[in-house]
Amino acid sequence: MAKKELTEAQRQTLETVFARARAAEKIIENYDQERVDRMCRCVAWAAGNPRNFDRFCKMGVEESGAGDWSGRYGKRHKILGVLRDALRQKSVGIVEVNPEKGLVRYGKPAGLITSLIPMTNPELTPVVTAIYALKARDVVVFSPHPRTKKTTFEVVESMRQGLKSIGEPEDFLQCITEVNMTIVEELMKMGDLVMATGGLAMSRSAHSSGKPAYCSGAGNATMIFDETTDVEEAARNTRISKTSDFGSGCSADGNLVIHGSIYGEMVAQLVKEGGYLANDEERENLKKAMWDDEGHRIVETVAVAPQKLCQAAGFEIPADRKFVMVVGEGIGKEYPFSGEKLTTLLALYRYEGEFENALKMVDEIYKVGGRGHSCGIYSFNEEHIHALALRAPVTRIMVRQPQSKANAGSANNGMPMTSSMGCGTWGGNQVSENIALKHYMNSTWVAKPILTDAPSEEVLFGEFYDPSNTREA
Repeated sequence: MAKKELTEAQRQTLETVFARARAAEKIIENYDQERVDRMCRCVAWAAGNPRNFDRFCKMGVEESGAGDWSGRYGKRHKILGVLRDALRQKSVGIVEVNPEKGLVRYGKPAGLITSLIPMTNPELTPVVTAIYALKARDVVVFSPHPRTKKTTFEVVESMRQGLKSIGEPEDFLQCITEVNMTIVEELMKMGDLVMATGGLAMSRSAHSSGKPAYCSGAGNATMIFDETTDVEEAARNTRISKTSDFGSGCSADGNLVIHGSIYGEMVAQLVKEGGYLANDEERENLKKAMWDDEGHRIVETVAVAPQKLCQAAGFEIPADRKFVMVVGEGIGKEYPFSGEKLTTLLALYRYEGEFENALKMVDEIYKVGGRGHSCGIYSFNEEHIHALALRAPVTRIMVRQPQSKANAGSANNGMPMTSSMGCGTWGGNQVSENIALKHYMNSTWVAKPILTDAPSEEVLFGEFYDPSNTREA
């Protein structure tokens, strides 16, 4: 199929937007620290104040038909955390000094960022990106997801009005209104840096744009519950993680690997927390409602209430149930429940005996999908935690925490706050960490002379050093 070309009107629109962005870039690049910090506070409040953010969350859920309004609002804590992290760091002038090595680092803007916004976070991701970008003295052109473009446009417009209210150029932040793949591909080529938060197709497109790109990978969040697990707290954490925004996030618990000694108790506690355990027939019907014959995820059952999910599968569950559980019949590509679910359903797996058996299950789960993203463990056994950290092909491991509330940073751990999570080469990304302020900046390093640091060859080569091996005359 021949690639579609931009129409003349589309090209003119993009050129106008980027011309305004380039003009704005020349203004912000000379701002001092106090001024950029003030702008960060301004846009964060403009879009993230309780009244506006609640309105944007409702708009995003209604526009996309996916997600949970109240659960979506719960993500507001990330705006507070991102603002906290940004304000605590320097981004103008000298930002780091290492006297021992004689190094001084100066922060510089990355330039013009093109930011691709996902359907699942149309109200949160633009605010996070704007805070970090303005802090770094960047300008941004936002590209919304087609299914939530009105929401993202309104969020960006609220931040533009915030900038205007304090006498700053609105064009530090802009949002395109027409979205298709041809436009997005061209848009990415016109900036200096791409921030792409979304699925595999978006990441591939960003990495093939010819511009540096920070992307996120797919998730398949898995939790191990060993024999030291506090069953009550672990079940509560799972409910919090699984039900947030109807399980739309890549970090929402998808698989539980449970030690046999606590399996029955754990399942019973999950039921107390609002879980519904599907029988074998219901599990098969759920599979048909979630994946088509070619194994593609059916959009209509993504990020929906458990009642709606089960209705799509042809059966009813009580109104008080908050998530669905299925017993995993196997792990592998031929068993779709061992992959990413992206809704209010999780799979249960039982392991017996030594912890190595849990690790083997985790190995197999991440062969199905989610490599690079995240997993977790509820354990008080430091050897188990260490063993998982050595083994798991993921960027982040949460210990005794609800993954979807912790992976992107929280007030209760030290992870950098973000809405975009790099997954390393495992997930097709260039960084294996949370994408935060430093990724929005360039650095200039100044190196001054230090005392000579040149170990002898004998020290460097160790046992392989042969003093008789000399250069021929």
